[in-house]
Amino acid sequence: MATAVEAPAAALGNREEDRRMAAQRCAEQQRQKQALKLQRENILSQRTSNPARRSALEAALAHIEAQLNALG
Repeated sequence: MATAVEAPAAALGNREEDRRMAAQRCAEQQRQKQALKLQRENILSQRTSNPARRSALEAALAHIEAQLNALG
């Protein structure tokens, strides 16, 4: 059984763990956003006169934009 002194220390440890986990989630989200932005730039830089290829690029761009919007 935890003593009165151990309980606040355990709660402090949990809060610190929560902050660390939140920071990791934030960092992962930033990496995902950066990867999606790079993919978007790659698609925007491609030029094609092929209608099928252009449609595929437009669909890929729409998908990436949706993912970026979902991430915030």
